[in-house]
Amino acid sequence: MSSANAQEAVLERPFELDETPVPPKIDEPTPAEIREAIRRGVEFMLADQNPNGSWGSPTRTKGLNIYAPVPGAHHAFRAATTSLGISGLIDTFDRLPETEQSDLKSRVRDSIQRAETWLLRELPKLRRADGTALYNVWGHGYSIQALVRLHGWHEGDLDQQTVMVDLIQDQFEKLQRYESVDGGWGYYDFRYQSDQPTSSSTSFVNGAVLVALKEADKIGVSPPQRMVDRAVASLGRQQKPDFSYLYSEDLQYQPMREINRPGGSLGRSQCCNAAMRVWGDTKITDDVVKVWLCRLYLRNGWLDIGRKRPIPHEAWMQVAGYFYFFGHYYAAVGMDLLPEDERGPYQAMLAKLMLDRQETDGSWWDYPLYDYHQPYGTAFVLLTLDSCLPTS
Repeated sequence: MSSANAQEAVLERPFELDETPVPPKIDEPTPAEIREAIRRGVEFMLADQNPNGSWGSPTRTKGLNIYAPVPGAHHAFRAATTSLGISGLIDTFDRLPETEQSDLKSRVRDSIQRAETWLLRELPKLRRADGTALYNVWGHGYSIQALVRLHGWHEGDLDQQTVMVDLIQDQFEKLQRYESVDGGWGYYDFRYQSDQPTSSSTSFVNGAVLVALKEADKIGVSPPQRMVDRAVASLGRQQKPDFSYLYSEDLQYQPMREINRPGGSLGRSQCCNAAMRVWGDTKITDDVVKVWLCRLYLRNGWLDIGRKRPIPHEAWMQVAGYFYFFGHYYAAVGMDLLPEDERGPYQAMLAKLMLDRQETDGSWWDYPLYDYHQPYGTAFVLLTLDSCLPTS
């Protein structure tokens, strides 16, 4: 099979996932270009940080705003955004230039310290906004990833590492408290608003939380197995034969609805496949990961058309703008599961997409979400670009 035909097969034979795809040829960004994009993104994060150390705020509203009961919803948005900011800065720290003329690393250390202070103070207060809005699950999940990184950041300081472990375990308890009755997590409950949420779990929330739980597990802080098993089972019920995923479990009887088809699932499939693989789903082979990385690049228009649109799910395939950088970050998470010597073509694809979408101020954003979108978008891309560079 020729290279061109092999590439077409990735798109035309969605159930043929047992052959290694041929990545498209692209104009690869250089490592220097990627590092410069990271530097500009970091500079944006430093300039955008709130005086109290957090990122994001409930300001910059528009005509149509996402449902967000105050103040709890915004506390959750800020906790998740700040956690992503911490993770992005820590992961890219060693990618930054260090010269006698630059104090960038010093400023990043100060920024991380201020963000850590805010997170450690505010995280124990994080709860659902009310019976309907459970945005706090995003805060619990992304804070686990930030705390794992802070645990490494404080290597050698056993007292600080103990603080991080205790907070991670507290997030486990919160996630148990707010998991769906059927397992996994969603961020709305418009059914009964009971003590334990009654809404169906949402595939990409499950995926994001499961990825975070595995990161904690890798440093020896293991989550409750029953909670993991229930979330994996729920995500498995939402997995389709081509390794795309339903939007949420309640849509199981509408599998061909636009949002549940491969184009609508493009921003979710990366996250869900990575989550299922790290928790033992052997069906998610290297070839499945590679096929979906190729699809993400070749079919990127499905996501890009929705990017920056102010109304959720108004684009084709019911894609919402906020899937864009979320989806590419988890594509990088999946890519990092491949053998290191096989990542090169996929690193180039992701880096090309990210560099082409950097704003003039150094930020990245995909959906106007109050004043959280630029810091969360930039943090996602910093994490993505870190994976696009060699590990050494």
